[in-house]
Amino acid sequence: MITNRKGEIMLEKAEDISQFWAYDLSYSKDSDLTLLDNVQFIYELSLAELELRALGADYEVINGLRGFNLNNKSEELADRLIKRPSYFKSVGEKFTDYFHIIQKNRTRSVNQYLTHWIYPYKGKFHPQMIRALLNIIGLKKGDIVFEPFSGSGTTALESQLLGLNFIGIDISPLCVLQGKVKTQAIYAIDEIIKLKNTLISKLKPSLFNQEQNFYKVLEDIENKNVRDFYALARLLAVSDESRRGRVFEQSFIKNLNLMIDSVKDYKEIVNKLNLKLGNVDITIGDSRNVELSDNSVDGIITSPPYSIALDYIENDAHSLEDMGLKLNEIREDFIGVRGKGKERVDLYNNDIQKSYDEIYRILKPNKYAVIVIGNATYQGQEVKTVEFSIDYMTEIGFKLEKNILKLIFGLYNVMKKENILIFRKAK
Repeated sequence: MITNRKGEIMLEKAEDISQFWAYDLSYSKDSDLTLLDNVQFIYELSLAELELRALGADYEVINGLRGFNLNNKSEELADRLIKRPSYFKSVGEKFTDYFHIIQKNRTRSVNQYLTHWIYPYKGKFHPQMIRALLNIIGLKKGDIVFEPFSGSGTTALESQLLGLNFIGIDISPLCVLQGKVKTQAIYAIDEIIKLKNTLISKLKPSLFNQEQNFYKVLEDIENKNVRDFYALARLLAVSDESRRGRVFEQSFIKNLNLMIDSVKDYKEIVNKLNLKLGNVDITIGDSRNVELSDNSVDGIITSPPYSIALDYIENDAHSLEDMGLKLNEIREDFIGVRGKGKERVDLYNNDIQKSYDEIYRILKPNKYAVIVIGNATYQGQEVKTVEFSIDYMTEIGFKLEKNILKLIFGLYNVMKKENILIFRKAK
């Protein structure tokens, strides 16, 4: 194969130009704070302003909504605004921590930096939004964040980056595995790299390797973080083969190298910014029966499953089966995939009510629970989950503090808009 060197040179020049503009601060010289270049929607500006207020800033918006001037400047405030926010590129002539973090991105998607990209899970949070919400609800280092539907681990990773302690549960073993790998591989990266060639050689049975079960090969590895990492690397290749028709072995090796590079990026940025990572604990669990004490967590951010509109079991059937799970059995445990017609909606609403009851029980008084949710369409009818959630959360003792509309762009998105509901436990 002849390499198109001219094309490569053009791509390299394009990357150099994009890097140049990313680090250019000349246009922000008249502002105390400048928004990141990718901030473009109204809800993002709303969250950016809420972030500033939560972090103690008194400000004025200037430069066509792209810049902010501070009315209460201090070194302490400037330091806080460099380390915490998610929608700001610079404070004065210094780049924010978040700006440095998002430069560590092995993908083409602005929201898939560090390990966020690993595994194509539908319905992922935007990590930038989650970081902002963690700030907006006033969480500080050492506080405990809980998520009853931990999904792909976005809140877990963003909490870890901010030095918050995270407890998450999910009914799906696949989700739990994703969250663990994204947050725990950083502690085992040296051993992961050391075992790479050996495990690649055992991926496919051959004359010298008769083992048929890759998971059985992993059982001999003592470090669970390493086992989980290679198990998810396999599932990523399983997904590529099933969804995109890619060759399994080639996909495994390519994604494995990208995963390793992303974890190395994570470790590098932690050292560069001297970040003190929060503890992360993710386990299989049921949001309807949470094994935590009353009034024990400092904040909750979550998005209930859109199972009425999206069958999570069917969507990830290839990976769940590869893990050795029986789909008919686990279907009985998932919220929103049982029953048909009106019965399915009723079962979903009943399960969500139980989950909201648990959220209220374990959250400390006067603390915040954020629910990101949208109205789904099922059998041609709109299911008003947003209104249902507001009514029930208010009924059990929450006060709705903010309701922010978030539009969702993309041809293949099940949801076209979501609401960011910020509740405070009023009793």
